[in-house]
Amino acid sequence: MAVTLNLRQAIVQKVTNKPDADIIEMIEGSIDYDERALPGLGVLFEMIWKESDNTMRQQLVDTLQHKLHEGQGPQ
Repeated sequence: MAVTLNLRQAIVQKVTNKPDADIIEMIEGSIDYDERALPGLGVLFEMIWKESDNTMRQQLVDTLQHKLHEGQGPQ
C-alpha cells in the first residue's frame, strides 16, 4: 500500500502550484499516448471524484456510459 500512496503523493506534487495551462497540457499529453501516464490520470480523476457532488458524479458516469456504448473506449 505504501507504494500506492507514494505514487499518489508524487503525482499530486507534480501538479501542485502549476498553472492551469500546464495541468491541461499534462492531461492532454497523457491521453491516447503512453500507458505509463494512466496512473497519473487516475489520481487526478480520484481527486475530482472525491470533490464532486452526486450530480457531477452522475454526469461523469453518464459521459463514460455514452462513450462505452458508442464503442469509443480505449483503442
